[in-house]
Amino acid sequence: MKIFLSGILFLFFSGMITAQNKVSFQVNGESGESLIGASVIIEGTSTGTVTDTEGLAMFSNLPDGKMNFVISFVGYEEIEIDLSFPADNNKVIEVELEAGEELEEVIITTTRSSRSIQDIPTRIEAITGEELGEKAAMNSSNIGMLLRETTGVQMQQTSLSSGNMNIRIQGLDGRYTQILKDGMPLYGGFAGGLSIMQIPPLDLRQVELIKGSNSTLYGGGAIAGLVNLVSIQPEDEPVLDVMVNQTSALGSTGNLFYAQKYGKVGLSVYGSGSFQVPYDPDNDGFSNMPEAQTFGFNPKLYFYFNPNTELSFGFNSTIDKRTGGDMEVIKGNADAEHVFFEENKSERYSTQLNFLNSTDNRTISFKNSISWFDRKLTIPDYRFNGHQVSGFTEAMYNLHKNKKSEWQFGLNHYLEQFTEEHTDTTTARDYTHNTFGGFIQNTTDFSEKLVLEAGLRTDYNADYGTFVLPRFTLLYKANPKLSTRLGGAMGYKLPTIFTEDAEILYFRGIQALSDQVDAETSLGANFDVNYKTVLGEKMTFSINQLFYVTHLKNALVLREDNASDLAYFESADGNILSSGFETNAKLSYNDFKLYINYAFINTKLKYDNINRQQPLTPKHNAGFVLMYEIEEKWSAGYELYYTGKQYDNVYHTKTDYWIMGAMLMRMFENFSVFINFENFTNTNQSKFEPLVLPPYNSPTFTDIWAPTDGFVFNGGVKISIL
Repeated sequence: MKIFLSGILFLFFSGMITAQNKVSFQVNGESGESLIGASVIIEGTSTGTVTDTEGLAMFSNLPDGKMNFVISFVGYEEIEIDLSFPADNNKVIEVELEAGEELEEVIITTTRSSRSIQDIPTRIEAITGEELGEKAAMNSSNIGMLLRETTGVQMQQTSLSSGNMNIRIQGLDGRYTQILKDGMPLYGGFAGGLSIMQIPPLDLRQVELIKGSNSTLYGGGAIAGLVNLVSIQPEDEPVLDVMVNQTSALGSTGNLFYAQKYGKVGLSVYGSGSFQVPYDPDNDGFSNMPEAQTFGFNPKLYFYFNPNTELSFGFNSTIDKRTGGDMEVIKGNADAEHVFFEENKSERYSTQLNFLNSTDNRTISFKNSISWFDRKLTIPDYRFNGHQVSGFTEAMYNLHKNKKSEWQFGLNHYLEQFTEEHTDTTTARDYTHNTFGGFIQNTTDFSEKLVLEAGLRTDYNADYGTFVLPRFTLLYKANPKLSTRLGGAMGYKLPTIFTEDAEILYFRGIQALSDQVDAETSLGANFDVNYKTVLGEKMTFSINQLFYVTHLKNALVLREDNASDLAYFESADGNILSSGFETNAKLSYNDFKLYINYAFINTKLKYDNINRQQPLTPKHNAGFVLMYEIEEKWSAGYELYYTGKQYDNVYHTKTDYWIMGAMLMRMFENFSVFINFENFTNTNQSKFEPLVLPPYNSPTFTDIWAPTDGFVFNGGVKISIL
């Protein structure tokens, strides 16, 4: 009997031992590089792991039978592999993931290159996919939310009455950032007024950000950096999305987007409407959000002549009216004590033409845009009225000599013409900027580890002369875990009266630019280190450390003469030096992602015998974001942001503050619902100091350095009809 039982136990444990199978997966990208942190999961179970620093994922103690393994990585197409044990025991499965459409489009749009994002020397930050959808849910009326929560980026509100804001990158004023739509400059000069408030996010596939001068491809104006807004393009499958959003501040937004290919023709149509009632959360009698109505309509046609040739033509339009100031005046109850208001009426129309012909080793492209922007600004006893016509034309030839070398040659022309209706001013402030330019750029792989991108642009402007702008960036990939980038470039900005300081004065009393004003020029450099690794079996960690410096010469400075109520611009007798660093870390574990960021911004004004931090530019900024995401089901997040002490324009110290937010989104097959609690700790500048100073029939507005709207929550629904 003992012998019999011993035999049974021996057979039982032998069976268990033989059923303990193991398998390994070697996961690589298309170019052969190992993918660190790729997810490998047994379908239908919670069993999974991520690839290590060599791109290797291992499973052991697997039972006999058939199993389906799902391999995925951000920016790559997901694949499934069926294995059967014990037949596949002890095997090493080679897996090559193909880059997904999202990643490819980010590369092509931003750098005009066919290289993968990890192989291009230019440092690019992109908001894509689910993150873009989450930010759109937080604020579907404009792109301010998309940009504000990016490290080193500050959305500076310039007017309490209009709600206008500008984007500051690395401590430099908004005029030094170039905003593009599909690679075309539509928001420069006078047309930059109110632009952030008038660009909704629903028709965007991605938002791309390059910090520091990117002069070779994009010309002047991008001293601090550039933002490229990339539109969704039609596919064979139709898309019809409708989004409705309502805020607790009584703001309502509706968006509609449709896109589809019809054989050799494609169409996309975007329409939006946004309504805001005047909102006074601190009950001081003045609006913290203006009464506003904004309408947009953007149709675009695509023609696909053959697989290599494409032509597109788009038309963008925005009509906007906003009125802020004394709540009684807005309501129509003006009297001797209730007088002040600010009314802005603007219209924006632009065309976009893009021709592309490509083969395996070369690409020819032609772009053209024409835009018209009109703005009427009215306050008591003063009215400003002007319009701008601008144009952009570019022809470019891209040559791929081989996989290790790529050349780009281009010619372009920029036109910016401003005309003012001289209603309430005595000086003519009209101007015309005609700028012709040419550029050449080369990207070369000297080895598998070293890539150099170098370029040269020359621009000529009839009023300000010739600008020669060299640029280089160097990428060194030490190993699959560690890479570094080093770059430097020169830039310039043609002067206009349309700055943040002039906006605060409503352009009242500002004189035309004199012949003594020079173009602003810059020299900048940046260095960053990127490291990624695997911690344990399911956790990945990555960190990017960026250091930068920008030296700005001939800065445009506004001088006010209180005795005459006039103001004029002149070139500073010193420089502006912006330097600092940014830290971005990401920790992923299963469906959780933790983002931690910090920015140190040291922007010194080195003119007029001063050496002070630029006003309204906090040195210390930090962020903490925790996200929980189940693909196509749930998305939830908690945000915590810190803004350090700063100075106002008369160098009074302003306190630091914290902002918290939370968001929840539930996705179903054809629709999703969302709710967002923005600034639920109700941080508001009016809690620290008044936003409006008496007398209230002729008020003085303090500098805006903190949120003015306090706690606002919003909720809505997005419906995918097709």
